Amino acid sequence: MAGMNADSGLLAPVWAGTGLADLVSDEAWLRAMLEAEAALARAQAELGVIPPAAAERITECVQKGQFDLAAVAEQARGAANPVVALVKQLTAAAGPEAAEYVHRGGTSQDIFDSASMLVARRALDAIDADLRRAAGSLAGLAAAHRETPMAGRTLTQHAVPISFGLKAATWLQLVLDALERVRAVVVPAQLGGAAGTLASYEEYAGRKPNGPELMEVFARQLGLAVPVLPWHTARTPIADLGAALSFTTGALGKLAVDVQTLSRTEIGEVTEPAAEGRGVSSAMPQKRNPVLATLLLSAAKQVPANALVLAQSLVAEDERDGGGWHAEWQPLRECLRLTAGAARTAAELTGGLEVHPERMRENLALTGRGIVSERLNIALAATMGKAAAKDLLARLNREGSLDGAEELSGLPDLSAPEDYLGASSALVDRVLARAEKVLHHK
Repeated sequence: MAGMNADSGLLAPVWAGTGLADLVSDEAWLRAMLEAEAALARAQAELGVIPPAAAERITECVQKGQFDLAAVAEQARGAANPVVALVKQLTAAAGPEAAEYVHRGGTSQDIFDSASMLVARRALDAIDADLRRAAGSLAGLAAAHRETPMAGRTLTQHAVPISFGLKAATWLQLVLDALERVRAVVVPAQLGGAAGTLASYEEYAGRKPNGPELMEVFARQLGLAVPVLPWHTARTPIADLGAALSFTTGALGKLAVDVQTLSRTEIGEVTEPAAEGRGVSSAMPQKRNPVLATLLLSAAKQVPANALVLAQSLVAEDERDGGGWHAEWQPLRECLRLTAGAARTAAELTGGLEVHPERMRENLALTGRGIVSERLNIALAATMGKAAAKDLLARLNREGSLDGAEELSGLPDLSAPEDYLGASSALVDRVLARAEKVLHHK
């Protein structure tokens, strides 16, 4: 088969060079369409609709035949889909003994949608594996730093102390949410015939009801879920894919934006894993840019836009849609390969993230006792009332006299950030317990 990828990833470094794009390349999609044709023939042979020898010949052609990908792509303009041209090539390759049984009763959307689900299933498996790696690394960070104090920040400002373990646990929680959503997506075969009635398949079989049974055998041959009914214009699988992939990149985007912030020169609390040539600037030799986080953010901003097209597929006309179905294809590919690239990048980022506890302590000291103002407010309120305590602390903070203030001399020492982490450790343990369940269930 002549190879022809849609592009080489020049404008998409989040997946370029990872090999993940091969899972959703033009060649992968064409191969999946051929697999669907072979599976249809085998299913019909299993049910006695076509001779077993014909199914074997079609399967052999699919496995060993040479197909002109470029010609299929060019000829797709004539039918507005690539299946018609591919069926012609497969029919010619099958020879006189099996040509009559190629695509028997089939319609283009049955083959293309089933192929799309095969492609999606393989991409989802890769995404699952990399999310598991990222989750495992984050679990390690959360456990190791459950009591490492750092400044919690709200609306960009120091708020109260938190532990870095809790921050890592928050990232972990989102990755686990994404993992569960990816696993929950149902990836079904498609089989309906011209308008979703299965009439052509039953007519060739010469008996009824053959269609539903054929759906089940066809899905089993492909290793896909059995649909309740044909989904030519009930595009739940496509919309679900878009939603799960959009959520996944969004979850990884939260990790990325935090890493970017924490790796700022003036903050310096984390550093991306080092590698030769990574993070370099073309103009400024001193820089070590957070490029992995940057790649994650690029995917997080693109996938939701593409997923919107997939959500709109639900508004499908009649029993087969013209235009809406066709509009799904490229956005689905983009969602799959961008998310796969993001998951791989997240696994790399979390697997080598460098944490700097000493810098976290230095940053905590920037606001002195102000970082525990909430705690001081609670202590003072017991004797002077909540409003008066708040006014006093606000004034002392404005004056910069909170440290050593005479008004606070009667209080015990409440200024150690590590003593005001609340339930951080317990919350970390809750997420780690969840991770144990999710990561050991597949």
